Amino acid sequence: MSTPSTNGSTTLSPQELVERGLAASTADDCIVILSNETSANLRWANNTLTTNGVMHGLSVTVISFVRSPAGTAAGSVSGAASTAEQVASLVEAADAEARASTPAEDAADLFGDWVSPDWAEPPATTDITVYADFAPALGEAFGRAEAGNRVLYGFVNHEVSTTYLGSTAGLRIRHVQPTGHYACTGKTADLAQSAWVGGATRDFRDVAALAMEESVAHRLAWGSRQVELPAGRYDTILPPTAVADLMIDTYWSAGARVAHEGQSVFSRRGGGTRIGEQVARSGVSLFSDPGYPGLECAPFVVATSSGNASSVFDNGMVCERTDWISDGRLAALAQTRHSARLTGQPPTPGIDNLVLSVDDGVGDVADLVAGTERGLLLTCLWYIREVDPQVLLLTGLTRDGVYLVEGGEITGSVNNFRFNESPLDLLNRFTHASGTHPAFSREWGDDYFSRTAMPALRVPDFNMSSVSQAR
Repeated sequence: MSTPSTNGSTTLSPQELVERGLAASTADDCIVILSNETSANLRWANNTLTTNGVMHGLSVTVISFVRSPAGTAAGSVSGAASTAEQVASLVEAADAEARASTPAEDAADLFGDWVSPDWAEPPATTDITVYADFAPALGEAFGRAEAGNRVLYGFVNHEVSTTYLGSTAGLRIRHVQPTGHYACTGKTADLAQSAWVGGATRDFRDVAALAMEESVAHRLAWGSRQVELPAGRYDTILPPTAVADLMIDTYWSAGARVAHEGQSVFSRRGGGTRIGEQVARSGVSLFSDPGYPGLECAPFVVATSSGNASSVFDNGMVCERTDWISDGRLAALAQTRHSARLTGQPPTPGIDNLVLSVDDGVGDVADLVAGTERGLLLTCLWYIREVDPQVLLLTGLTRDGVYLVEGGEITGSVNNFRFNESPLDLLNRFTHASGTHPAFSREWGDDYFSRTAMPALRVPDFNMSSVSQAR
């Protein structure tokens, strides 16, 4: 519904902006994707709340399609837009880009005839009241930390994004995505030790500031004894957070087209992909599911541009549970309809969550620690970079807590390391796994991929390639 604004202009609803954009296009077909985003955050340092803020943004992507005897060309233009004039400007640019482009290799019929029952609903929003319980308790957590000679630094953020996707082919679909996370680093007063805890949430109802501080304090206490260890291969427990750090990289490497072209660890020697091959231990499953409890995400494709694992022609394609690895075998790779034609496999679009499970996984990290005679317990990984895509060799650093396990108990902290490992190798070499629990990647969760559930894994020979001076 249109409403007059304070400056006399007319404020249009997201749905009206989409309709105005579709009507303004002179191309053969058009898709308009509008994202209404609100966020609220708190930041603290030295046991003091330092900043808080609330933000609101409106972004629009217009994708125009122009048909010719040679094929269908596409043009995509994105920008901030909150008025009919701004949307019309994006439409004009997208139409021009499509007319100037060569036919797209991923061209396909557009999806249509789907109208969400909630299409007419206004955007969902968030604001600072999402921290109504967390913020007061955070003040008490600061007091506890101060009394224990600890210093807390951290950040919480909550976003709600409402996507409206409309097309001249008949799509009118809407999705609301809440995304939140918390992260807290604690240091001893002399700054000699640090420990980190973090997690993902949809609404902060399940996040307790005092429990967060208690966990940090507990981990700092583990470090009262410090041990220096050399580089080498160690019996190592990776908690769900660290497993998520590595599995997200694995997922991002699982594009069907690059595998088909021989450029990834999922490429078959002699050509094609490794779909159907054993790539992990039996009982290992890696999957995505838009309806997974607590990790719910968009049940349809939203693609603002085309690439190796996405296609603007696939906007509106339904996403369903997809098993990427099933009982240790590679079951699927991220496929557009175009790459599916190349590989001979069904289309399996990427989904914005990831779950790893092991059939005989039980308990949690504490159970894996109790069963370890001597080894290391990690907290999280950092600065992860790909070394060799053909074997998915990654390198990176441990961060904010590497702990020595002796006789089934944590007896101290050790120095940080640089590691060199392939996540796929780890899925073959681990000896013990916990149950699957919600996890938050320290490396990728803040900005890119926060919806994961992972087990802890115990790896008997994790490769700590060198000692790191990082703290």
